[in-house]
Parts: sequence; structure tokens; C-alpha cells
Amino acid sequence: MTDQLIIFDTTLRDGEQSPGASMTREEKIRIAKALERLKVDVIEAGFPAASEGDFESVQAVANTIKDSVVCGLARALEKDLDRAAKALSSAKQFRIHTFIATSPIHMKNKLRMEPEQVVEMAVKAVKYARRFTDNVEFSPEDAGRSDPDFLCRILEAVIDAGATTLNIPDTVGYGFPGEFGPMIGQLIERIPNSHKAIFSVHCHNDLGLAVANSLSAVLNGARQIECTINGLGERAGNASLEEVVMAVKTRKDLFPCQPDVNTREILNCSRLVSSVTGFPVQPNKAIVGANAFAHESGIHQDGVLKNRETYEIMQAEDVGWTANRMVLGKHSGRNAFRARMAELGEEFETEEDLNRTFARFKALADKKHEIFDDDLKALISSAVSEEVNEVVKLVSLHVCTETGEIPEAKIVLSVDGKEQSAVGHGSGAVDATFSAIEKIVNSQSQLLLYSVNNITSGTDAQGKVTVRLEKEGKVVNGKGAHTDIVIASAKAYLNTLNRLYGGGLRQHPQGVV
Repeated sequence: MTDQLIIFDTTLRDGEQSPGASMTREEKIRIAKALERLKVDVIEAGFPAASEGDFESVQAVANTIKDSVVCGLARALEKDLDRAAKALSSAKQFRIHTFIATSPIHMKNKLRMEPEQVVEMAVKAVKYARRFTDNVEFSPEDAGRSDPDFLCRILEAVIDAGATTLNIPDTVGYGFPGEFGPMIGQLIERIPNSHKAIFSVHCHNDLGLAVANSLSAVLNGARQIECTINGLGERAGNASLEEVVMAVKTRKDLFPCQPDVNTREILNCSRLVSSVTGFPVQPNKAIVGANAFAHESGIHQDGVLKNRETYEIMQAEDVGWTANRMVLGKHSGRNAFRARMAELGEEFETEEDLNRTFARFKALADKKHEIFDDDLKALISSAVSEEVNEVVKLVSLHVCTETGEIPEAKIVLSVDGKEQSAVGHGSGAVDATFSAIEKIVNSQSQLLLYSVNNITSGTDAQGKVTVRLEKEGKVVNGKGAHTDIVIASAKAYLNTLNRLYGGGLRQHPQGVV
């Protein structure tokens, strides 16, 4: 049994299944690079058979990442496994992760298969995957509600077939730490060849117990945890990487294994994923929330000033918290800009990319007196976001609000290269702006979310707006940032429309046929 806890990050796959969290290929590459700097062991890049876009994204991550293992998900079908192998073929190190449901309710109602057929299909899939790599992971979907005897039988069979990692998922977040952890221990004890594979867990957070269940599993013999940045994932999400890692590192007295993770990159990863997906981190979120290391109580403040350990069990610097210092201004040059962006983990592939982003920086510096690191990161996110096929672009916007009068917005858009204008009215400046946009595009979509967050402090701070639209079952997020919150809102709405009509969507893996 290894003394290393393997961190398997599935932000790009399971995290992306969260409604509205779909990512473009460029966004996936940015996050994958951040995860590589974090030194996660395995990056599950996606589900190649889900769509052509997902295949290309997995392929792009495989081409980019050198230090982490790149993984692709595949159902226990030869066509899925072929697709995964092809997408991953250029990776320096890769893993194929195949799965099939094993709970009675799933086998009967979803697969409509007998248990013997499921075992046969699982064994066949693992053997087929071994043609491409000796790094094969198998997951019995909905293991938490599966019959223990059947679970032992199928896991023993797939180990014999060549599976090197066995992942036990609590697919619906039904387990409790007192039962889920011991279940892992019992599987390891009962399966004769269990010593030939690493046991892993993938816990969902429907009851808020994903991290607790994962840690209980480690105490019972699991040596891999599947998790996501910020706990991102469908429904209530997955086990949070930052919480899992820091819990194990903080309580070394309890855990017999440790992750080999660069924890100082945790906060950067958290902010990047939040920026890309548009899902803000709650202030009281453990480890990465704005208040995670804040003390307001006088008693707490006094204690911390006398001895930090009185009320802090971790050092904020260990997870990446530092002063958000101003580093650049309107007189800063291109080389200084490039150097600082490199320090923040942002590299430019071409001089054209550098020049385009530098121009954005100069424009921002003319509007905003102080430029902070978070402003610089937002520049990159905005640039990548706007690289979506822009069918609709903002040309100009004029908004009038006056006490006692109905707000009015006059907007000019470029639609497929042709300028169109409209006037809209609403309950406020943003509502009027969205009304004017819809008069031109008539998207017939439903607004599910409108969220505003400040990127930094001060009245001249950039506002970061997230808009979520739904149309015919497709849910898409868009983002916009600007020192004028109404313009940021317009940009976010247009970015969402461009994603809705210009790609960036993916199918849910369980819905692929």
C-alpha cells in the first residue's frame, strides 16, 4: 500500500457537467496548465466520445500537459475506448478510465442488463483498453448502492483483466462516512487480488459529505481521491480538492499517506476555475473563500496577534494567499507586463496574443488608477472568453436613467458583420440593455442567472458579470468584465449568446448514444 495519496482532478470532466459550466478548448487548456502547476497526479480531461468538441479538448490537453497523467473517460464500449485512445495518443502519460453501472436500479432500469452481462462487458472493456495502455481505471457506477457480493465479484474480475486502479464512486452522494469508508476497507479485505490495484473514491456532495466520505475512505485503505477545484460538479458538486488536500496535510497525525501537491497554487486554481465557469466562490468557503483566514471577533484578533496558531490551523500563504499588490500602471511597458503575467502563470503563445492583451491592459489602465493581479487575470479570461465565434458584437451602448423615468438603453450591435440598432426599456439600466439586445437577436432564450462580482476593491473596480441562458435544454454561461457594470453586463449577455449559437456546448456523458 503506497504512502502517497494520489490526487485525481476531474474539474475538466465531471466539473464541466455542472449546468452552465461548459468550457471551450482554450479554457480547458488554461485550467489544465494550472492543475499541472498545482502538481495534481492525474487530470481527467474529458469524455472524448461525448462530442467532437470534447474530443478536441482532450486531445489539446494531451498535447499540452507533460508532468501529470492525462485521463479520458469512456463507457465500457469499444467505440468509446477507441475514441479515448485516439484523443490521448499524443500524451506523454495517459490513462483510460472506463465505467459501467453495477447497482440493481441502474442495471435493471438504465442498462436493462443481467448482472452476468455487466461483468462480461466490464472485463471485455478493461481488456480492450489494455491494448492502448497499461494504465487502466475501472469504475462501478453507483457502487454505493450496489450489492457488496456483486461488487467484489466484478472488481476481482476486472483486476484479473488488467485494471490497475479501482474507483468506487458514491454517484448519488448517498453514503455516510461511517459506512462508506468501512465499505472500502471491506472490499480491499474481501477481494483476493486487491493488492494488485490502487483503490480510489469519487464522492458526490448531495448531502454535503463528499469530503468526509473521501477522507473516511483514505483511512480505510483508499489511496486515490477524485475531486474538483472548488468542489465543482453536477448537482451539489464533488469532493473539493482544496479541502481534501489541506485536511490530509493539516492532520498528518491521522493519515498514513500524503499528497504531493504544490499547495501554494491552490488559490490561483480556485480563482481561475471560478472565472472561467462564472461560478463565484462563497466568502465562507473553506481554504479559498475570501473570509477563510479573516478574523473579526476581538477575542480572535487578539489571540492571532499574540500567536497565530491560537485560531489558525493553517497558514494562508501555504494555499496561495498573499497581498493583492499593485504591480503595474499606465506607464508600464510591454516587457514588464509580460514578466508579471508569467509570474501569475499566464504565458502568451504568440506576439499577437501578447500585443492584444497588452492593449487591453493599457485601455484598462486609462480607466482604473490601480491595476491589481486579479485585474490582470481577468484580462486573460476576457480575451479567451471573447475568442468564441463572435456572431454578435457590441458596437456602442447609451443608457439613460433618471429618477421617476423608465430607464432606456440604445444599443448598436454588429450581427454577422452588419450593424443593427434598437432601443429597449426596463426596470433598470441592465434590464433595459438586455431588452434592447433581445429586440435585435430575438434569441427566445430564458435568463437563468445574472450575477455581479467585483474583481478588486474600490469604486473604480472592474465588475465581473456572469449570465446564464437556457434554450431548448441547452444551458450556457457567459462572462463580461468592465469598469462600467452596465457595459460588463452587455458583454456577458452577448458572450452567452455567442456561446449558445457558436459552439462550446457539450452533451452529458450519460446522455450520449
